Amino acid sequence: MQGNVATPSAPPGSAAAAPRKRRFLDMNNTRTFAGMLITPAQLVLLLIIIFPLGLEAYISMTSWTPTKGGNWWEAWQYWIWFENYVEVLTDPAFWQALGRTFLMVGIAVPLEFLLGFGLALLFMDEFRGKAVFHTVFLIPMMIVPAVTGYMFYMLFQSNGPINAVLSMVAGHTVTVPWLTSETVAVIAVIIAEVWQWTPLMFLIFVSGLMGLPEDQMRAATMLGASFWQKFRYLMLPMLTPIIVIALVIRFMEAMKIFDAIFLLTGGGPAKATESFSIFMYKAAFLNFRWSYAAAAAIIVLVIMTIIASYALRPLHSSQAKPLDESESTGEVF
Repeated sequence: MQGNVATPSAPPGSAAAAPRKRRFLDMNNTRTFAGMLITPAQLVLLLIIIFPLGLEAYISMTSWTPTKGGNWWEAWQYWIWFENYVEVLTDPAFWQALGRTFLMVGIAVPLEFLLGFGLALLFMDEFRGKAVFHTVFLIPMMIVPAVTGYMFYMLFQSNGPINAVLSMVAGHTVTVPWLTSETVAVIAVIIAEVWQWTPLMFLIFVSGLMGLPEDQMRAATMLGASFWQKFRYLMLPMLTPIIVIALVIRFMEAMKIFDAIFLLTGGGPAKATESFSIFMYKAAFLNFRWSYAAAAAIIVLVIMTIIASYALRPLHSSQAKPLDESESTGEVF
C-alpha cells in the first residue's frame, strides 16, 4: 500500500545503536581537552599567588608572630580584625617610607626612560661596532642586584674610585659623603638604580623601534619629513602603548627596590633612604611584627593596583579609539 513505507530492518545479530556513554576524561571533547591544558597553569597560579595572598590577609587580621609560639594556622586565636590596618594607616613612619620610595622611584624611572629611549633612537642607524655596543649596554641588567649594590658601595666610599676621579678632574682633593649625607645618599641610590635598569628600557624601546612599519617611515622620508617630524607624528604615536607598558612595569618593579639600598646605606643615614621594602624588612624580621607588615603590604598592594589601573587607561583608550571611529564611519574590518 502507498501509505505504508517499508523500514529497513537491522542486520541480523546487531543491536540498536545505543547512545554513546560519556567518559570521565574524554579527550575528544574540545572543552575537556582545553580544560586539561590550562589546569596545570591554574594550579600553579593558585599555589604561587592566591594561597600566599590569602595567607597574608589572614595573618594581617591577627596579632600573631612567631615569638608568641604556635603555628601560623593557629593565628586565629589572636584575631583582632582590622586593628593592624588602622595602626598602619595612622603610622607616620609608614607614610614617610612610602613617600621616600615614591620620591626615589619618581626620579629614577623617568631618567631610565629618557636615557633608554635616547640610546634606542641612536641605535636606529647602522654604525661600526653596533652589535658590540648593544651587548655592552645590556650587561648591567644581567648583573644580580645584590652584586650591583656591593659594587656601588665600594665605588661610593670616601676614598673610593668616584671621589678619586672627581679629585683628578677638580685638581684638588674632593671628598663627597656619598653614603653618609642624607641628600647625597639618595642621589647615590638613584644612580645605582638608573645604571642597572636603564638597559631594560633600552631593550624595550629598541624592540619597539625595530617593529615600526618601514613603508610609512620611507613614505615620510620621501615626502621630505625631517627626523623630528617623523618622531613626533609617526614614532611617538605608534610607540605610545609600548611607552605606557614599559613605564608601568618599571614603576611597579622599582617600588620593590631593596638590594641596592640595603647594601649601600641600610636605609640610612637617619632613614633618608629607607624605602618601603626596607621598612617592611625591619618591621617583619627585626621587630617580628609579622601581622603589622602583612597589613602594610596589603595596603600598598591596593595603592599600587589603583595607580596601575589609572596609568593603563591611555592604553585602553588608544585600543578602543580605532574601533569607535570605524563604527562611526561604517568601516568593516
